[in-house]
Amino acid sequence: MRYFVFFLILLSGQPERAFAQTSSLSAEPMSPVVAAMPAKIVASPSHKAATRRTRTLYRNLQALPQKGFMLGHQDDLAYGVGWKYVPGESDVKRVAGDYPALYGWDLGHLELGNALNIDEVPFDAMRAFIRDGYRRGGVVTISWHLHNPQSGGSSWDTTTAVRHILPGGAKHELYLSWLSRLADFLQTLRYKGKAIPVLFRPYHEHTGSWFWWGEKGCTPEEYKALWHMTADYLRNTRQLNNLLLVYSTAEFRDTAHYLERYPGDEYVDIIGFDSYMRNPERSESRDYFLGYISERLALLTAIGTAHHKPICFAETGLEQIPVPDWWTKTLWETIHQHPIAYVLLWRNGRPDHYYVPYPGHPSAADFQQFVAHERVFLETKARAANLYGTRGFWGWLLRR
Repeated sequence: MRYFVFFLILLSGQPERAFAQTSSLSAEPMSPVVAAMPAKIVASPSHKAATRRTRTLYRNLQALPQKGFMLGHQDDLAYGVGWKYVPGESDVKRVAGDYPALYGWDLGHLELGNALNIDEVPFDAMRAFIRDGYRRGGVVTISWHLHNPQSGGSSWDTTTAVRHILPGGAKHELYLSWLSRLADFLQTLRYKGKAIPVLFRPYHEHTGSWFWWGEKGCTPEEYKALWHMTADYLRNTRQLNNLLLVYSTAEFRDTAHYLERYPGDEYVDIIGFDSYMRNPERSESRDYFLGYISERLALLTAIGTAHHKPICFAETGLEQIPVPDWWTKTLWETIHQHPIAYVLLWRNGRPDHYYVPYPGHPSAADFQQFVAHERVFLETKARAANLYGTRGFWGWLLRR
C-alpha cells in the first residue's frame, strides 16, 4: 500500500511530495547536537517556479544538519598551492583523499565582458569545473565581486553607487546590461540539458562597509531594492529557475542588525554570514573566534527557525593555517553543535594566501582528522546523500 500511494503521488505531478516522505536525509532522528534546528522542513524555495532538482536540493539542505554539514572550498578545482589548471587536481583531495562537497566560485569581472574572473579563472574553464563538480554529486555556490557601476572601480571602491543603479538612476541601464551578462552565464550552467542548481550569494558582507553595496554605501531600503531588482530580473525576466538565493552578512551585532537589510522571505532561501579568524599569534584570538562565532551561529539558528530558512557559515578560514590543530580544536569546536548546512573555506590563491592545507602542511594531519568525522561531508558523502534526487530508479524516472 505504501508503494502504491508513493506511485500515485508521482503520477499526480507533485514528485516533491514523494521525496519529502522518502528522503534518505530526513529519515533518521535528529542528532542531539542539532536539537535547536527548525522542526519544520519547508519543501519549496522562495521562487515558486524553481526546477525539480533545485527544490529537491533545497529540501535536502534543510534536512542535512540532522546528519552533518558540507565542507566547501573556493576555486578548489582551478588552482592550489604550487599548481594551476591540472585536470582532476584539488588541494582538498590531495590531503583528504576526496573532493569538497561544495564548490565556491566568483563571477567578478563577468559584468565587464572579460574572459577571466577577478581571480583570473577563465569563465569557460569555470563553467567546465562547475559541471564536473555537479556531475560527481557536489553543490555549487557563486558570489559576485562586481565592479562599482558608478565609478568604474573595483568592488572595494566605496563611491556611492546603489542609488544610481536603481530604476530611474543614471546608471540603471548600465546595470541592467551587467545583470544580462550575469544571466547569460548562469543560463549556460547545464548538464545533460538540465539546469544546474546554484546557491547564488550576491551583495555579501553588507553589514561591513568595504564594498560599494555595504552599510555606509546605501540605506537599508536601497539595499533591499537592489536585491529585489536583481532577483526579479534573474528569476522572472530571464526565467532562471535554478537559483537559491543566499543572504550573507559580515559580522553583526544582534538579530536586529542582521535583519536590518533582509530582503524578505520571498526573496531569500538560505541565510548565513562571513567571518574569519585573525591574529592567531595572540593567545585570546582562538577564544574570541570560538565564542563570537558560536554566539552568532546561535542567533542565526533562531533567525532561521523564525523564517524557516536553512543556515550556513558562508565564508571563513584562517589564512595560512599557522595553528596545527586549528581544524579540530577551533573550527570543529566552533561549528559542530550548530545546524549549518555547510561551511565554505576561502581559496588557496598564493603561497602566502591559502585557507586549506596542502600535502606536507603542518595542519594536514589535523585536517584529515577533521574531515574524517562522520558529520563532515565531502563529495563522496554528498553523492551518496543524493542531494538532487537524480540517483536510483525514481531519479531515473523523473529525469525522463
